[in-house]
Amino acid sequence: MDAITPNPLLGVGLHAVGAIFAASCYTPQKKVKGWSWQTYWITQASFCWFLLPILGAFLTIPDLLAVLHEAPTSAMRNSFLLGLAYGIGGTAFGIAIRYIGFSLTYAIAVGLSSVLGTLIPPLVHGTLGDTLHKTGASWVVAGVVVGTMGIAAAGWAGRMKENDLTAQGSRGEFSLTKGLLISLLAGVLSAVYGFALDAGAPIADVAEAHGAGVYKGNVVYIFSNTGAFVTTVIYCLYLHARHKTLGELVELPAGTEKSRLPVNFAMAALTGLLWYGQFFFYNLGHVRLGKEYDFSSWAIHMIMLVLFSNLMGVMLREWKQCRRLTHATVGLALVVLVAAVLLLTYGNYLGDLAAKTSG
Repeated sequence: MDAITPNPLLGVGLHAVGAIFAASCYTPQKKVKGWSWQTYWITQASFCWFLLPILGAFLTIPDLLAVLHEAPTSAMRNSFLLGLAYGIGGTAFGIAIRYIGFSLTYAIAVGLSSVLGTLIPPLVHGTLGDTLHKTGASWVVAGVVVGTMGIAAAGWAGRMKENDLTAQGSRGEFSLTKGLLISLLAGVLSAVYGFALDAGAPIADVAEAHGAGVYKGNVVYIFSNTGAFVTTVIYCLYLHARHKTLGELVELPAGTEKSRLPVNFAMAALTGLLWYGQFFFYNLGHVRLGKEYDFSSWAIHMIMLVLFSNLMGVMLREWKQCRRLTHATVGLALVVLVAAVLLLTYGNYLGDLAAKTSG
């Protein structure tokens, strides 16, 4: 079978598609009526972390059963266990949004996840030092640094937005202390997802040997995502038992139109599809970056996620009641995030060019 040809520009483009999916995945939640948070969350998680990863692998991995039989047991186990931790982070992420809003949660959790998930894997493998001396490495590092600054600026803009809304009596459930603590936890544990994918790399190698090509990473999601699903189900079932809300899955509370139940399921399924879509395109983008700086995939994805989530907020007019200074701040954040993506893209391009020349 022919080897996968690196193409950093295509890789970044595919990461952008995945980031757009991720940035828009919470939009369907606005249409859900009569469900508690735990009912909505366990339903969308059933799709994005359980059903769709299995279906995606079944459709894209040739000889799937043979691949699973040949894959190292340790790789499957480690990817699943790390996925368990990621599931806690994903759940914490959803809770943090309730307390500090969409933009600020993304800035803190994703910013922390971007740095940790990008730099720690090559550090653990002992390859970070050698990698940083390669052609284009300085551009990649600059992209990570600038991206972190852009994420921080987006977070500051989000905080200004919340202050503006508070002044207008639109505060809702806002709680800075709770939101900060939970989003920090979400950021650390969300970075673990990069480790789950890294631990599952031997499984992807077996899939590639069976002809999976650019889709080889989809087989890893069977373990990393189902691990996240298990922790999510445990927490949601705990909330259901505590609040006696499990019955919402079959019957909505009194006063809610019965016709809303199919709509709720459809919106939860759409959320799961969009969330899984980010994983699907993340894999396609990752394999196209090549081996030189493939560790930067996580940073590219996270930075673009914040970029497009804020653009999504602008398009949905979430900032319309804010001051001009707040508008200017989020505009600056978007410019910095775009600059970070360009730096990372150029660094990957130089690395790929050097690899082809030396090869």
